[in-house]
Amino acid sequence: MTLPKGASPTASNSASIPLELVLASESPRREALLLQAGITPDAIRPARIDENPRRAELPRAYALRMAQEKARAVSGTWTGAPALILAADTVVALGRRILPKAETDAQVRACLTLLGGRSHQVLTAVALANPQRRVLFRSVATRVSFARLATNMIDEYVASGEGLGKAGGYAIQGKAEAFVRRINGSYSNIVGLPLFETVNLLKGAGYSVQC
Repeated sequence: MTLPKGASPTASNSASIPLELVLASESPRREALLLQAGITPDAIRPARIDENPRRAELPRAYALRMAQEKARAVSGTWTGAPALILAADTVVALGRRILPKAETDAQVRACLTLLGGRSHQVLTAVALANPQRRVLFRSVATRVSFARLATNMIDEYVASGEGLGKAGGYAIQGKAEAFVRRINGSYSNIVGLPLFETVNLLKGAGYSVQC
């Protein structure tokens, strides 16, 4: 039997309960990655939560907390058809330090100055809230090594504006890819959504993924 998009088989009969998919993110990169995997969200509902790290909070713990809080926040206000709420949070970490989501040129410059010639981790936590508001989650870490960055390289990247709004002050899928010497792990994780783990999380929740 072929199930309709997003359908989940019931335990009692051959009928199916349609499940919508709500992306709890305003990131165009995450939406594009889902589309790349053949998944089209039925709705996009960005979560509005406090994203400040807690005192001494470690990067992985922070990413997991943020993803789960985003999923729960949107799940708690969703009034549409039965839906899975998909949320994610990406963190660039230098050791135990969480680098900011750069909001100014000065922050982009500071992040790149720290990352140049060093290795860092990109951690993404993915959370999925089902209609019963149970939250499943995964986290993925990718190690990224940057080449040494000359001042003029940083100046040119800052001037491009590409690093604004990005964790760690850079976007791997743009000009900053030229900074990367080595990647160990998932590339889509660095962009903002680890596709292998996300697809399997959706399948495990009963969502039909055609890929």
